[in-house]
Amino acid sequence: MAKPPPITNRIRELREQHGQMSQSALAGAIGVTRQTVIAIELGKYSPSLESAFRIARIFGTDVESVFGWQGPPQS
Repeated sequence: MAKPPPITNRIRELREQHGQMSQSALAGAIGVTRQTVIAIELGKYSPSLESAFRIARIFGTDVESVFGWQGPPQS
């Protein structure tokens, strides 16, 4: 069984809530390629901290409202 990506996100949902924003439009706004946005949405690539903050600002929210992290259980 494949393990879930360590970082989850709500980018697609947020894009839809913001006037059906395209992946290309988001990519242009944060300075990456559309392919990078696709990879982030699919959980295949974790964005840089700078990109994560830029994405959150585009949607008018904080980073933790866009991204989640499922780290190892704390002991």
